[in-house]
Amino acid sequence: MTDSEKLDLLLADMQNMKSDMQNMKSDMQNMKSDMQNVKNDLQEVKQKVTNIDLTLENEIRVNIRRVAEGHFGFSRNLHENEMLSIRVNILESELRRIKERLDHIA
Repeated sequence: MTDSEKLDLLLADMQNMKSDMQNMKSDMQNMKSDMQNVKNDLQEVKQKVTNIDLTLENEIRVNIRRVAEGHFGFSRNLHENEMLSIRVNILESELRRIKERLDHIA
């Protein structure tokens, strides 16, 4: 094998390595994009969990307590003020969610 043939083989190998490296670079960019998508999805899940926690804490628990207090002494009828308090609590929670969405968009 002549020196020229050896150099041609080396050049071909180098070109193959360059092609492989470009493929690896492309794969790494795809992985980076996939990881960013996973991060975005995780952030969305965190936000939803936070909203669920806030709803449980600020709305559902409070409303259950009000209903239980309204039924104290086996009374089955809630007083008008208790119903209004529950409705105001629900509206406040809905308003908070709307504000969070608007803040998230802005």
